[in-house]
Amino acid sequence: LAKVDTDKNQFIAAQFQIKSIPTVYAMFQGQLVADMTSARTESQLRVILDQLLKQLPIEAGATDAVPDVEPLIAIGEEALAANDGERALGIFREIAEIAPEHPQVHAGFVRALVATGQLDEATDWLANLDPAIAKDPAITRAQAALALAQSAPPVEDLSPLLAAVEANPDDLQARFALANGQMAANDRDAAADTFLGIIATERDWNEGAARTQLLKLFEVVGLEDPWVSGQRRRLSAILFG
Repeated sequence: LAKVDTDKNQFIAAQFQIKSIPTVYAMFQGQLVADMTSARTESQLRVILDQLLKQLPIEAGATDAVPDVEPLIAIGEEALAANDGERALGIFREIAEIAPEHPQVHAGFVRALVATGQLDEATDWLANLDPAIAKDPAITRAQAALALAQSAPPVEDLSPLLAAVEANPDDLQARFALANGQMAANDRDAAADTFLGIIATERDWNEGAARTQLLKLFEVVGLEDPWVSGQRRRLSAILFG
């Protein structure tokens, strides 16, 4: 049984099209299976629940199953992909109330904190995670996002860096600063182009700093992401072509 405060969880209320209070829904594996709002007495609720239990494929021991929040997580991920950190932050905060032990929820929340520039809050959140949750690969990705943001702080105006690179393309430090600024601005295409350009010019410059940052970017985006696959092919062509 879960009670949702629709004032504090407006995203969830909108997803389930809550029109009045109270609204009582029966959920199974993350899906709405019955509207029980009309039941006003205990006997009416029992009748509805008995009917549901007969119809649903509920196995013994399934009462403690983790709620299926994958569709909601996907919406949060879409917000992050669209660089809408504030919206993603609200979504993952609300999902956390439903599934507080889901690693992907914590990971999404941390990445949303990073996307909104709340690096100290992200650091604190990761530090207080349950050790079992902290081992999940999704948390590793969130940690990479935080580390990358800490190493590449936002730049208010990239114009001076662009001008410096145009004036002296051989200034690899300026190109590296530009790539970090592009990355902080969530322009991963431009950042990858700039990092790859540095590697093509001098692959071991500054102890391979450009390659290191590029690999961090890959980890943040997700190693299975098609964009990363394409960029890795470009990197391989430079290193081994």
